[in-house]
Amino acid sequence: MEFKSLAGTAGEWLKGSGPESDVVISTRVRLARNLADFPFLTRATAAQRKELEDILRKEIKASGALQKDLYYPLDGASPIDLQFLVERHLISRDLAASEGARGVAFGEREAVSLMVNEEDHLRMQVLKSGLQIQAAAEHINKIDDLLEKRVDYAFSPQLGYLTVCPTNVGTGLRVSVMMHLPALVISKQIEKVFYAVSKINLAVRGLYGEGTQASGNFFQISNQVTLGKSEEQIVSNIASAIPQIIHYERNAREALLTQSKVKLEDKVWRAHGLLRSARVITSEEVMDRLSDIRLGVNMGILKDLSIKTVNEIFIQTQPAHLQKMEGKELGTLQRDALRADFIREKLGEKHKPGDKN
Repeated sequence: MEFKSLAGTAGEWLKGSGPESDVVISTRVRLARNLADFPFLTRATAAQRKELEDILRKEIKASGALQKDLYYPLDGASPIDLQFLVERHLISRDLAASEGARGVAFGEREAVSLMVNEEDHLRMQVLKSGLQIQAAAEHINKIDDLLEKRVDYAFSPQLGYLTVCPTNVGTGLRVSVMMHLPALVISKQIEKVFYAVSKINLAVRGLYGEGTQASGNFFQISNQVTLGKSEEQIVSNIASAIPQIIHYERNAREALLTQSKVKLEDKVWRAHGLLRSARVITSEEVMDRLSDIRLGVNMGILKDLSIKTVNEIFIQTQPAHLQKMEGKELGTLQRDALRADFIREKLGEKHKPGDKN
């Protein structure tokens, strides 16, 4: 499997040009489906898993859901390739950690990803830049309709679509919005927001979804339960909550600029200076400093840097991306040094120790 050409790019969801993109990184809508006449994967044999993969691979191609046949079998894929796909949000951590016959199909712009044999037989997702809940929901429904014409889904008239996890039974729909909320964190208001969203059955997760911690002040807000709710209700619930969080974050940013402008500018410029001068840096520290820089760009403190560049640094300095771009496995210290070199070049500082001016 060769992903080196992808490593030097950022996917559609990281364009930074979608609605409300100063606060909202991306919108993801996901559907969980299982095929009728096959057991759930928790009870499926290796032969049944392989049969499921063969069927779904063929039907995905025949459905026209993707413009090109970009299907990648993952059984036997290297750990770096699997982590690379996780970093790009094309597969889940669960699919990467799974075993046996499984795979993923995704489109050229990486806006659509179809995971085969993850927790359910089929997990479809659409990723869009910025806040585009309705557009993403409509997009994924078109894909679902194309596939449902070709395969029989496990469906109950009483319960809806049947899934491995009871929380997904019904519509099988999860709507997730990735948000950058640094001002709410700095002003210590973030816990109040989390409490408020939990009261309306929304969950807050980290950068890579369920089971992950927040990093760089990036949070995913998503619905928790699908059973007993229509797709319209799920979409409406989260679509009404996100603008309020955006409003709180923007108010917190304005308060910082009004009440603590010098401290805010110092925080942003320190982060910028560190990234332009560091010779060794971890991915965790990059996330934290990029959070400060992203805030600075959106608030007009850093005027000569684009969000597109910030997003490219964000994705391309992840461990698997660095190794794919370098074309070989790297140790931790090698990655940290290469990451620092890459960032200095992206930020316009190309000189290294020992270089002559």
